[in-house]
Amino acid sequence: MDNSIESNNILNRLPKHLRQFIKPQNYEDYSSIDQAVWRFVMRKNVDFLSKVAHKSYLDGLKQTGISIDSIPNMYGMNRILKDIGWAAVAVDGFIPPNAFMEFQAYNVLVIASDIRQLEHIEYTPAPDIIHEGAGHAPIIANPEYAEYLRRFGEIGCKAISSAKDYELYEAVRHLSIIKEAPDSNEDNIASAEKKVEELQKNMGEPSEMALIRNLHWWTVEYGLIGTIEDPKIYGAGLLSSIGESAWCLTDAVKKYPYTIEATFKDFDITKPQPQLYVTPDFAHLSLILEEFANTMALRKGGLPGVKKLINSQALGTIELSTGIQISGVFNKVIEANGTLIYIQTEGETALSYREKELVGHGIKAHKNGFGSPIGKLKGINLAIEDMSPRDLSAYDIYEEKTITLEFEGGIIVTGEIITGKRNLQGKIILISFKNCTVKHNDTILFKPEWGNYDMAVGKEVVSAFSGPADLNSFDLITHTPTSQTIHLKKSEKRFQLETLYQQIRDYREQKNNTISRTKVLEELIKNHPTDWLLVVEIYELALLGNESVLAKNCMKHLETIKQNKPQVGRLIDDGLEIVNQKTAV
Repeated sequence: MDNSIESNNILNRLPKHLRQFIKPQNYEDYSSIDQAVWRFVMRKNVDFLSKVAHKSYLDGLKQTGISIDSIPNMYGMNRILKDIGWAAVAVDGFIPPNAFMEFQAYNVLVIASDIRQLEHIEYTPAPDIIHEGAGHAPIIANPEYAEYLRRFGEIGCKAISSAKDYELYEAVRHLSIIKEAPDSNEDNIASAEKKVEELQKNMGEPSEMALIRNLHWWTVEYGLIGTIEDPKIYGAGLLSSIGESAWCLTDAVKKYPYTIEATFKDFDITKPQPQLYVTPDFAHLSLILEEFANTMALRKGGLPGVKKLINSQALGTIELSTGIQISGVFNKVIEANGTLIYIQTEGETALSYREKELVGHGIKAHKNGFGSPIGKLKGINLAIEDMSPRDLSAYDIYEEKTITLEFEGGIIVTGEIITGKRNLQGKIILISFKNCTVKHNDTILFKPEWGNYDMAVGKEVVSAFSGPADLNSFDLITHTPTSQTIHLKKSEKRFQLETLYQQIRDYREQKNNTISRTKVLEELIKNHPTDWLLVVEIYELALLGNESVLAKNCMKHLETIKQNKPQVGRLIDDGLEIVNQKTAV
């Protein structure tokens, strides 16, 4: 982990491959305009959400140490989050879904540390600190929901993706970046949107990751809780969107009871959602999650599970009935009458037991792939794994014996037994041969000149999942995103505007009482006539200071902005409403 990142006991547990996504927050990079955007969104949200959000939201804001007036410092948040068993880290926008969920499994909240532009204050397709910090963090103070989030991460990071999933992830990441970036070209945005749309239309059968991401979207991001007639908000996407949090509760958005059927409802990350799902309580979320987990290769294994791994073209693991785990990129199966009889990986492969690599069976020992028969021996009712030492001896499965093992599916293994490995229950899980030939009908699968042959023992595949069994078996620090969040060099005019925002912030925080708000307003009107947020802040200070002339001038300029830029009219009205409520107290 970067030395500039403050760690703690929870973050110290993170494996190295997750740490590659973490970046410093660099709090000093937030401008005074960024702080004003945070303050506006939070004041509006807390005012509105106090009436429509789940009760855990406001309680969580207090428990997680999130300020309404200032962007949260992640290191300060972590000192408070540790009391509820969680931590937070900063990342650059979207990260791969498996990694995102694996962070959750370690009780770590992933927070995109950038903040939306003022121009996108209501909604941004890119993850930002408002969405993550003000949306996700408060709700995890609820123990039932926090456990759901952790469990979701634990199961979700094992979901198998398809090769197209990663392509779509990169396309969505790129689209979210350029839509949020200043001065993005409209043609480039349209081209990126078209690519995402085309990919979404041609994904084929949805992968496990695609399906579980749907569940994540309709709960963690856009979930409602309570009754269809009177739902409350708990999804982070809704909690952090000052536009959609109000719109989602209108009749324009259809509400459905949250069931497993939500798995098959896709979403468009760039648009407001036309329908949402309502869970009766947080415990119900876990019930649906377990229902979905029962459909995954993680729990079902078998031929379909191995085929999912082959389709993913990515590192994955199968576990046999003896508990031995084979991790690698699976590229081939042999089946007979719909039954799996042989599996094959390509390239570096590692063998493990209970998530711990078997000594002598890492990627150096199996650098060119690994293949093994699956199933029982032909004509013998007793599977190899169920044989006692006496049974193994009786069938000549014994050290220094040259033997031919014919499996029910037609795989034949002939060679001299060197040794075997057993699991904790005493079952044989691996048999090593020399001078070994493995074939299926006329196809040679292994030749003696290739070296010793290690045969995994197991009558069936009981589990198949994404990633390695032992995280230390492979070099997983390989993530190189195709696009980075865009930070344009600021113009002199932008620096001048930020200076005006900072002066008003310093005055409000009583760091400098000599600043003339009138002069700031005059300069703003002269050089930045379309900026509305700072005018609202000056108006608030004018009301608090009983400066009627300044307040009147602010209102006059805001009316001019509304006429010239009607799209920000509602935002201005919302800001004035908040100010009038606060100053009337």
